[in-house]
Amino acid sequence: MSEVSIRDLRNHGGEVIDAVASGKAVTVTRQGRPVARLVPIAERGASREELKAAWVGVPRVDYAALRRDIDEVVDQSW
Repeated sequence: MSEVSIRDLRNHGGEVIDAVASGKAVTVTRQGRPVARLVPIAERGASREELKAAWVGVPRVDYAALRRDIDEVVDQSW
């Protein structure tokens, strides 16, 4: 059970939670589209090496340009 509809989740919630508690991730769908993911709490996050590898090639943030962009669209006069 890797995918379950909202209707099936409502009707078989205990079975779905049992599957999640046993270590399986379950995607909840609405009208065939994924809307949520149930994962065990004890699921391991990404390791330090995985996180570092994910950041390779990510461009640096130009904070001055970001601030200018925010100032253009957000009224900050309270």
